[in-house]
Amino acid sequence: MFKEIKNRPLRYTAIFLYFVIIFFCALELNFLGLFGYSPTIRDIKAPNMRIASELYTADGKLIGRYYKENRTPVEFNQITKSTVNALVATEDARFFSHSGIDIRSLLSSALSTVSGDKRGASTITQQLAKNLYRTRNNKQQGLIKYIPGVRTIVYKLKEWLTALKLEGQYSKEDILLMYLNTVPFGNNTFGIKTAAKKYFNKETDKLEVEQSALLVGMLKATTTYDPQNNPERALERRNVVLSQMEKYKYISPEEYNKYSRRPIEIHIGDVTEEDRGDSYLRSAVARYLDKWCDENGYDLYESGLKIYTTIDSKLQKYAEEAVADHMKILQKRLNNAWGNENPWRNSDGKEIEDFPQKAAQRLPVYNLLKKKYNNNQDSIDYYLNKPKKMKIFSWNGDKTVEYSTIDSIKYYAKILNTGMMTLDPFNGHIKVWIGGIDFNHFKYDHVNQAKRQAGSTFKPFAYLAALESGMSPCDKFIDKPVKIPYVEDDSTKYWEPKNSDYSFSGREMSLRWAMGKSVNSITAQITEKVGWDNVVKYAHECGIESELKSVPSVSLGSNDVSVFEMVRAYGTFLNKGTQTEPILVKHITDHDGNMIQEFKAEKKRSISEEIAWLMLYMFRGGMEEPGGTSRSLWEWDLWKKGNQIGGKTGTSSDYVDGWYMGITKDLVTGVWVGCDERSVHFRSSGTGEGAHTALPIFGKFMEKVYHDASTGYTYGPFPGPEVEITRDYKCPTPPPPVDTIATDSLQVDSLTIGDTIRVDEPALERPVERTPPTTMAPAVKPAEIEIEEDPKEERKRKREERREARRQKKEQQNN
Repeated sequence: MFKEIKNRPLRYTAIFLYFVIIFFCALELNFLGLFGYSPTIRDIKAPNMRIASELYTADGKLIGRYYKENRTPVEFNQITKSTVNALVATEDARFFSHSGIDIRSLLSSALSTVSGDKRGASTITQQLAKNLYRTRNNKQQGLIKYIPGVRTIVYKLKEWLTALKLEGQYSKEDILLMYLNTVPFGNNTFGIKTAAKKYFNKETDKLEVEQSALLVGMLKATTTYDPQNNPERALERRNVVLSQMEKYKYISPEEYNKYSRRPIEIHIGDVTEEDRGDSYLRSAVARYLDKWCDENGYDLYESGLKIYTTIDSKLQKYAEEAVADHMKILQKRLNNAWGNENPWRNSDGKEIEDFPQKAAQRLPVYNLLKKKYNNNQDSIDYYLNKPKKMKIFSWNGDKTVEYSTIDSIKYYAKILNTGMMTLDPFNGHIKVWIGGIDFNHFKYDHVNQAKRQAGSTFKPFAYLAALESGMSPCDKFIDKPVKIPYVEDDSTKYWEPKNSDYSFSGREMSLRWAMGKSVNSITAQITEKVGWDNVVKYAHECGIESELKSVPSVSLGSNDVSVFEMVRAYGTFLNKGTQTEPILVKHITDHDGNMIQEFKAEKKRSISEEIAWLMLYMFRGGMEEPGGTSRSLWEWDLWKKGNQIGGKTGTSSDYVDGWYMGITKDLVTGVWVGCDERSVHFRSSGTGEGAHTALPIFGKFMEKVYHDASTGYTYGPFPGPEVEITRDYKCPTPPPPVDTIATDSLQVDSLTIGDTIRVDEPALERPVERTPPTTMAPAVKPAEIEIEEDPKEERKRKREERREARRQKKEQQNN
């Protein structure tokens, strides 16, 4: 082909150009994997700016960011002219006259290099190509990366080609904008906006000339010219940039003198790692969107998404305040309960002597220590017991202490934690999400990652099964000892549940009264009658997804469930029997506000509307029935304008877990309180039951919500039934006569099972043997004997009478 060209120089030129074209085609196509990936036209048209995604509340408040490179882009009109001038004068003086490759600068650089003065010739467009597409990243390299000299040439050629593509696709302003939005400024700070905020606490359009010069000057070597760590070098470099601006007539000599004499004054802004807004909510949303991002081709940390959650910023704030206020009180209460004693106890109440050592063995570092010290236990123990400086959580702020690993284990084992979630079950929007007391110290989310025994908050599913079987809230059972047979391992065994006060009143009680008073013996009878398999069935129908062991004690909350599941299930009752799948994200837009995805909650009918309304009526029994376990809520300002609240307390064996599930006409809220280490817990019902741990958080939270009219949540009763109610339910229990020798019945809500039950369930803890109260009523009528009332019992009785009087007074006022 080339022999036809008779002119030899022309022939050789043609041959050279031919092979150049072949080479560039091979380069573009990554022939045989030699050259690595090169950006395509599609990549050029839709560049990945690796922009941080932003997380907002439903009402538009920024609460967190996701990023690998901390950057926030700006528009060109937000960048000062002095910033552009400083950049062009310093990095690429002929930027506006070349097409991506500056031939003149390239030749000049080559001559300088030959003479021993190495000088770069990359244009701004080439630098953008390198930053934006990472042409020198290992993943973008082919087999030539193993040939040093050739590797560098190929890098440069790929950047030239990419620069030409960029120049063909974008205007000069667009290229400058992309460059300034992507260029690194060190310390995980990317883009001019983030840099301006970090070093001057300013927006980009407020930068002074000398400040723009300083930032542009940093680009040569961000560490060397960091104004925080190397202010003298930064000053020198800034003035070099100013001299370049004078050289190319962007500033006058007089302006140069003025700006170059100014000292460096930095004002560090808040764009550190904390700018991520790390929180339980931020982590929960990341988990929530993981599958969606994968299916839709987005990177949460680089796609510049704007994520609008369903969280109500006011409700979240009030919930956080209520949690902080009451958890401080509870922590003091727990510390006082144990004093100088170690609280980690087995089911018999005996101290677990080797608890810290066993806990240390579960730490990831323990296996590393075994390898490091060749399983020498003395060396491992020496390391674990060696004090070192560390920051620990406290309710008075982080404290710096000299603790060993063992000391740290002991300290954190005693810390109470919590999980709280509030749901609008009508649309599925999660309004409040509190995964724990402090995300920096406790990463584990107690809303949907942790699962704990639900205690008596699980009882409503037994009563639901009763209603589904045809019973009514007015059907009656007797509070009496029961012995329930069941089959395990082909043999018959018996379960004899106890009430939490270890007494049985012998009273006939309606279902509503028994549920409101949380009577274990009646719940057990109902469970036996409807079948524990049906209790499990209806719990699953309402929204409990965890595996539930179908055993006689299931209704007393012997299984582990999450706060998330419990709130979803209780939401079914408020939403007229329709289960709504809670959603945490309302919609997502791109960085420019264009809608990408809207999220709607999935719904399904779980129970009938009549049964759901009857269950709400049953829940109100916790407040309205004598001895109802929710009556402590009278302490808060929740009872105006005929307001009604339904709820259920719950406590697992030995007061390990305290729960409260609260229902208003608008919202469902679940609260759990306990230590992460189950062997650490309160010692008595007066301090450790859900009525004293979790319920007050709900009360304080709702009081704050009701007091702020701007939240839109108001006092008011539950709506009346919209369908015909065919069951008898109008059977409120009259207050019984005060029995001064009977134990106080306010706190009947804990999971207590007798010793005869043997359930193959790891989480079910054997109760501590307790001596029945000395004030238990004898087998004679109160009128037949004279007993001096115990002072403590008298105080309890009077307190109950006062609460009842206040309740009746408020009812009269409301009516």
